[in-house]
Amino acid sequence: MADPIHENQTVGDALAQGVERRRGPGSAWAEALRELGALDRAVYEAVAVTATPHLDGAFRRLSVAANYSRLWLGMSAAMATLGGRQGRQVALEGVLAIGATSATVNLGIKPLARRRRPDRADSSTHAARFVPMPESTSFPSGHSASAFAFAYTVGRHYPALAVPIRLLSSAVAYSRVHTGVHYPGDAVLGSVVGAGTAAMVAGAWDRRHRSS
Repeated sequence: MADPIHENQTVGDALAQGVERRRGPGSAWAEALRELGALDRAVYEAVAVTATPHLDGAFRRLSVAANYSRLWLGMSAAMATLGGRQGRQVALEGVLAIGATSATVNLGIKPLARRRRPDRADSSTHAARFVPMPESTSFPSGHSASAFAFAYTVGRHYPALAVPIRLLSSAVAYSRVHTGVHYPGDAVLGSVVGAGTAAMVAGAWDRRHRSS
């Protein structure tokens, strides 16, 4: 298991420490993880200082819209209302996927990782992008996880919507980096956790419906 992610430590550093305990100092895997961690911080800082005044408002509003999964729950309500029987089933599966993902992230991973949030002032993030800094720990991004959990569910039932919903989910994940509240690694791995959890929910859903 990786060590808790302390202040000014990257995800890669924490994972590298765990690898070195098992493989010994100088492990190629540990060095690769440290390089990924350095890249994580470098990308965050590059995004922070890049001026994008025409995009700041849009990403700020998108990030806020996804708070507490409101964006995805609203879409679920629309599917349940307008999509007939299939729409109701997909909406229910999507909500279950979001719930399972939120529990995995907030009750499982975040308390173990304990990565501190980025320091927006230190990174010179443009104030026009600011959303309230969450009090929870940083790794992984819950917004990204829920977004990709919902996208996985919708995409598997409505193939024509797979690309648009994944693009929207990607925009939500990026918005958390753009607004300065997450490192890129938080968003990327949160997305993986969300899609993976949704896949497990989908498997359980399919088994239940085959047996009924």
